[in-house]
Amino acid sequence: MEANQAVQTNAVSVKTKSKASFYQIVWRWHFYAGLFAAPFLIVLAISGGVYLFKPQIESMLYQNMYYVEQPTDGSTALAPSALIHFVQQMHPNGQINSIMFYDDTTRTVEIGMVDNDIASSVFVNPYSGEVMGSLISGERFTDFFVKMHSELIIGGTVANYLVELAACWTVILLLTGLYMWWPRNRASIWGTVLPRLGQKGKVFWRDMHAVPAFWLSLFILILVLTGLPWSAVTGKQISSLATSTNTGYPPYALGSGAKPESTLKTKDVAKGGPWATENLPVPVSTASSYVPLTINEAVIIAEGAKVEKPYRVIMPKNEKGVYTVTTSHTVPGGEATLHLDQYSGAILSDVRYADYGIMGKAITVGIALHEGRLFGLANQLLGLITCLGVIGIVVSSFVMWRKRKPQTKLGSPTPSKDKNRTRVVFFLMLVMGILMPLVGISIIVVFVLDRFVLSRIKPVKEWLHGA
Repeated sequence: MEANQAVQTNAVSVKTKSKASFYQIVWRWHFYAGLFAAPFLIVLAISGGVYLFKPQIESMLYQNMYYVEQPTDGSTALAPSALIHFVQQMHPNGQINSIMFYDDTTRTVEIGMVDNDIASSVFVNPYSGEVMGSLISGERFTDFFVKMHSELIIGGTVANYLVELAACWTVILLLTGLYMWWPRNRASIWGTVLPRLGQKGKVFWRDMHAVPAFWLSLFILILVLTGLPWSAVTGKQISSLATSTNTGYPPYALGSGAKPESTLKTKDVAKGGPWATENLPVPVSTASSYVPLTINEAVIIAEGAKVEKPYRVIMPKNEKGVYTVTTSHTVPGGEATLHLDQYSGAILSDVRYADYGIMGKAITVGIALHEGRLFGLANQLLGLITCLGVIGIVVSSFVMWRKRKPQTKLGSPTPSKDKNRTRVVFFLMLVMGILMPLVGISIIVVFVLDRFVLSRIKPVKEWLHGA
């Protein structure tokens, strides 16, 4: 009897140690992932939280340029060519390259131009032709936060890679965090789904970190995944996959009949257009003796094709160029990308949301959700709560770390001596690295440094793991 009890006790002890060992390994990856990602998450959460309210912020800041009083005498809007004429008079050397119409009858018409190598948007009263003001491209208030969100302000390839790396490591943070959050002993509502607010010290801050992270984990994951289509490495893979499998835009979207195509992609001529058609080849206008279409005729064709406002018309760049019509700042169902022959007015390609493949549709909906425009104010508020939650989770993790770590050491979790479980976790990490290439590279780098460099330098090893 006593022997059986001893065997059972030993079995329980081994099982407990096994769980503790696995927990230690996961905790270690969670710690290092958080150490790298935390600063970037703060930046992404702040910039993303501001950008969610871009419509409201810009409408307030640029009210005098964005809005006019609609005439009460029944006057209709002037022709697009007349509005461009007023802008051209003020900027005789400027080159007009686009015109944008909004779905609000009190909004000004936005005309894009380049003057002295400076790109800007000029806002014109559609009823009187009065120029209400202009803004240099990339210098609106929210543009700063866009650059912070995607390029950490400094810009460049390295910044893009860092943002993507931080976003991808956040996925690992969530997965490892959920494993650590899962009750290891008897399940309890307190400290699991509700924080123990009456506690103090480490327990309080642990709950303020783990419980909100649990509730927000799905929303954080969705924000990360819906942001990846814009990323430098993973985004290109997603785009290539959608194009190669015809699940982005379908081949028949180019319309009927063979047409000569330029080497340009739609993203090269129309910035800010729909994601699903960024890589749609731009057709060329057929050389002919026809007089080129006027902007008025191009707009009539767009209206006849039932393109929903707000939409932008981009002018042809040269004699073989096309008029490009895009709209993406609406609910997903209203997206459209058209290319018009500048001489005949023929619609050379016409791609709508309904034409997208399954990946194109899913990513388009995800982008709208990410930007806070899928279901209006509720979408914005949900995004804001998630961003504020991320900031709170990072802050609470910092407090936890400060309370736990030795005064003069980093205090990272010590490596597990269980080699088998260490290999299992490392293999699972590599699987995620295959799905997210930058993460895979960084995992290998971290592993090599930890195994063959840092662990063999005694002062560094003591600083890292000292307790």
